[in-house]
Amino acid sequence: MPCLFPSDAHIYSDLPASVRSERGLPRESGLVLCSPECPSGASLPAIKSLGLRGISCISLTNVDSSPASHQVLQSVAYHLGPHLQSLCLGGGSPTEASFMALILGCPALRTLDLSGCNSLFTSGTLLAQPEMAQRVREALHSLRELNLAGLRDLADLSFNRLSSCAPSLERLSLAYCHLTFELSPAQGSMGPQDSCPSLLSFRNLLRFVKERAGKLRALDLSGTGLLPEALQALGQVPGLQLQELSLHSCRDLSTEAVAALCRQQPGLTSLDLSGCSELADGALLAVSLGLRHLRRLSLRKLQRLTDVGCKALGGLRELQSLDMAECCLVSGRGLAQALGSAHRAPLPLTSLSLAYCSSLKDASVLSLIPELGPSLRVLDLSSCVALTNQTMQAICTYLTHLSVLRLAWCKELCDWGLLGLGEPSEAPVQGLQPRQELEHWAMGPKEFSPKPQGPSLLMLQTLQELDLTACSKLSDASLAKVMGLRPG
Repeated sequence: MPCLFPSDAHIYSDLPASVRSERGLPRESGLVLCSPECPSGASLPAIKSLGLRGISCISLTNVDSSPASHQVLQSVAYHLGPHLQSLCLGGGSPTEASFMALILGCPALRTLDLSGCNSLFTSGTLLAQPEMAQRVREALHSLRELNLAGLRDLADLSFNRLSSCAPSLERLSLAYCHLTFELSPAQGSMGPQDSCPSLLSFRNLLRFVKERAGKLRALDLSGTGLLPEALQALGQVPGLQLQELSLHSCRDLSTEAVAALCRQQPGLTSLDLSGCSELADGALLAVSLGLRHLRRLSLRKLQRLTDVGCKALGGLRELQSLDMAECCLVSGRGLAQALGSAHRAPLPLTSLSLAYCSSLKDASVLSLIPELGPSLRVLDLSSCVALTNQTMQAICTYLTHLSVLRLAWCKELCDWGLLGLGEPSEAPVQGLQPRQELEHWAMGPKEFSPKPQGPSLLMLQTLQELDLTACSKLSDASLAKVMGLRPG
């Protein structure tokens, strides 16, 4: 059952949107995450208190079919409903009756997350009554975003009933729902009367997209097994102008299909092709040529991508976020060349991940780092085992505004690179051994204070998150010094 205690509620109203996105939190501020361990009776006063505070975004965990959960949902509808804009029931199992009562009490909703709520769709009767469907349509008239990810029982009929209640929908996620492709998208038109009561078909989705083409701006079809011809049919829908498209783990997509998409939807600003294992350098070239306004690009786990393709990234002059983690053939050389023109302004990159790129070379990273520009806030080089202390020195020299730095499993990093002290033999103090010297320095006595000979992590004043997990050559003393703690 769900529960709310003020002490257990985590409210993110003070976090900027960029930080919430980096940490995997919803874009909206004011989100409350509810702990499932509290006694149900204690949660009701907390809900009333949150209502008085004007909380507009809430996520309820562990909602089930119990009377206690029903009571909590009623309380949420009464105290929060009138001004609630974002509601997440993800992974819960509410009853249809509880869900209906809650929705009817939330007339201002703009975001609704029902991911994994299979209990609402198992029977196939959700919104089957026309009178109830009309009331829900009135309640959801302002809904802009609907998340139906991971629903194993979602079928055409239930999807059509629910989506028809959200006429203003702009963002839709069907990630990891099972789409069927028995019929070719090109085989005639399909009306709502042809929808399948037990399966979720691509033809039905295509019909929906055609009807909503003028409003739809974001689609997440990750893990749906989308076929190349289906992507092409989707991209060429008249009037469709997508801004965001996620195709994570659509393993059958081809380079030709991605190239066609880039020609058909040139206004895309966010594209996720992670895990599309058939894609290679040609796909990245097509993205660079066709999506000039792209801001967010994820290419994680494209294990056929090489430095040749990376060279094309220099054409994406508005790119802010790039994820190339687990691209095992990428050495960093192509990316450095793409960013290294002295005749152009640096890309406005704020986030870059090259984690688990096993071919990443230290020399390539050293040439890349100066080209990343002053706007970079998040850098993930986890498990790039070839990186050395020189890499650390370059990061501290050029990327002085970092807020997140991840260097887990970079096992060549040592104390002297972390703290900018040079090699141990260069800074002996009163006959102490290097490790003893460092420990004394970390403890702070003035008589043991070797001066840094180069840039160190101590210079990154904006750093909020640092991951040095499994960097086995780092001592507790140096970590304590960096983290502002004292050993012991």
